This record gives sequence, C-alpha cells and structure tokens, in this order.
Amino acid sequence: MTQTIWQAGRFKIDLAEPKIMGIVNLTPDSFSDGGTYSKNIQTALRHAEQLLKDGADILDIGGESTRPGADFVPPEEEWRRVQPVLVEIGKWNVPVSLDTRRAEIMRLALEQGGADIINDVAALTDEGAVEVLARYPDTGICLMHMQGLPETMQDNPQYRDVVGEVARYLNGRVAACTAAGIAANRITLDPGFGFGKTLQHNIELMHRLPELMRETGLPVLIGVSRKRMIGEITGGQRPSERIHGSVAAALAAVARGAQIVRVHDVKATEDALKVWQVLGV
Repeated sequence: MTQTIWQAGRFKIDLAEPKIMGIVNLTPDSFSDGGTYSKNIQTALRHAEQLLKDGADILDIGGESTRPGADFVPPEEEWRRVQPVLVEIGKWNVPVSLDTRRAEIMRLALEQGGADIINDVAALTDEGAVEVLARYPDTGICLMHMQGLPETMQDNPQYRDVVGEVARYLNGRVAACTAAGIAANRITLDPGFGFGKTLQHNIELMHRLPELMRETGLPVLIGVSRKRMIGEITGGQRPSERIHGSVAAALAAVARGAQIVRVHDVKATEDALKVWQVLGV
C-alpha cells in the first residue's frame, strides 16, 4: 500500500486527501508565465500569497526553466533568483518546495533554511545531490523521470514500454537514495509528463498511472498544468488557453490515485477537486 504521510521538512503532509502544489516561477523564460513573477521580490511574494488564498497546500519555487529547449542558466544566477524569495516564504507556516536539479543549490537552500522539499527533475543525479539530501534527514524529496536533458529531450523520445521504463528508472533512483540512508517516507515520485515524452507516451502514462503506482509503491506527484500535451489535445496554442484542459487532466490524475498535483491555476483546480470529491465519478 502506498504511504500516506510525507515527511517534508518541518511538516508531515497527510496525502490521504489530494494536495495542490502551487507554482512560483522566478524565471524570465518559463513556458507559461516567464517573467511575470520574477520582476521583483514583492511581485513573487504577492503571487505566492494569492496561491495560498486560492487553496495551495505547498508552494514550489523555481529559478531555472526546464521547458523543452530551455537556455542554460548559471548556478549563481539560479541562486540569485530564488534565495531572497525562499528565505522570506520559508518564514511562513507552509511547506516550501525548491525546484532545482543542482546539488550546490540544494546545499545552499538547506544550509540557509526555507526549503522543506527538494523537487528535482533530474532525480538527484547531479554529482553529490544524494549525499546532500542524506545530510538533512527530514527534507522531503520528489524524484522525477526525464529522458535526456531539457535542451534536447523532445527531439525524438522513444520507449518500448513507457510505463515499465519510467517505473524501473524511478525505482532505481529510490534505491540509490535508500542506500545512502534516505528514508522512503521522505520520497515522492513524478513520472515526468512532457519530459522526453510524446503525446502518446503522456496519454499512456496517464491511463496506466495505477500500474505505475503499484510498481513503485510511493506517493505520486503529477505535473501537467498548461503543458504542450494539453494544447495538443484541446488545440490551445498559448499556455493561457490550456487552463480548463489542465484542470481536467489534474482530475484524471487524482481519479487514478495521484496524491499531489502541481499547477499554475490553483483556484480552478481547488474548486474542481471539491466538486469531484462531493459528486464522485
């Protein structure tokens, strides 16, 4: 049975009910809201406050875009973007996730405080990342599957069995963590929709999500908000045209057992989840 309590820094998050992770992008080039909240600290903080008012259970702060074809961001620039916001939001009584794939950024964030969770699209494969997290025994971790790198991951992704390969990779990363002394109750998994996957791969992952969860036995976080796959299904070319489709995809994930959904549109997702929980399917 999949665990229901996630050890996440200062918090023990009960995943018996689905949780919403609200996105705070501090990047000028993110695919959906690049530059909107990175102008100054106060703009970012106001956005974070609104996400909480709208119903976010967790805030996810990121300083490097990992969209397909994203430009390289030097580590010092990533840290410059996230550090002041992380320090301030870290004072709030809310679980704070840092979206980074760099061991050095993880180390700085955990040394200086503010981050309860490390959300890593590279699943702690950066040199030294596992060791950093092993030194902080309460920090939550999200390990994501990605085929290739953001710069090239969508060039020609191929799988024989996308669900089986994603499950094996994630299980391997969990094994690397537990071998380093990281407790399994700190870990959640993200199959990585859109990260080195075609639309058909994404559809199969969603349809077979319960199978993936049985194979891994750990809580699952799903991030499909405003992604290209939503536009490919609905025809919405701009990310802002994909809100309704994103909400539907979040509900589809929760209906299949996902415990956390990472979204841009917290209020719309929160309302949809409330109605779905009352009326059922």
